[in-house]
Amino acid sequence: MNAIDFLVSQHRSMETMLAGVMDAGPEARQRLYAEVADQLTMHISAEEVVFYPAVRAARTEDILLESLEEHLSLKRLMADLLALNPDEQTFEPKFKVLKEQAEHHHKEEEEHLFPKVKAALDASRLNELGAQMIALQTQQKMEGSPRDNVAGETDAAAPL
Repeated sequence: MNAIDFLVSQHRSMETMLAGVMDAGPEARQRLYAEVADQLTMHISAEEVVFYPAVRAARTEDILLESLEEHLSLKRLMADLLALNPDEQTFEPKFKVLKEQAEHHHKEEEEHLFPKVKAALDASRLNELGAQMIALQTQQKMEGSPRDNVAGETDAAAPL
């Protein structure tokens, strides 16, 4: 699968999932948030491990550095939320910030990064990157709950 198509489809899926968390009742909210956190963690990891390093040379370094800082912010929010009970007073406002930041990040990638990458990489390379990201995410799912690693990734942005 084309890497950009894969990432965009994950953006839409996560946005739908994020919207569903706050619409859920208190009992389902924690389970749904855990699912969202797993998906967001795997998405961020695929970008940081596979996609960003591969597209770095395509005159995208400024966008990538900003994206990595946005990832750090998302990880910190996810870690905070994973430590909260969904009926605590701060869960909902913190979750809304996570949702807004994720949507902003998706928009920036789609409007600024992905067009540059499409111009720089051919379809074969994009398909190769898509396959690598799918393989990484499949491995992460098999190893357990990807969200469990987020708290250990909140000190600094991932290196480029």
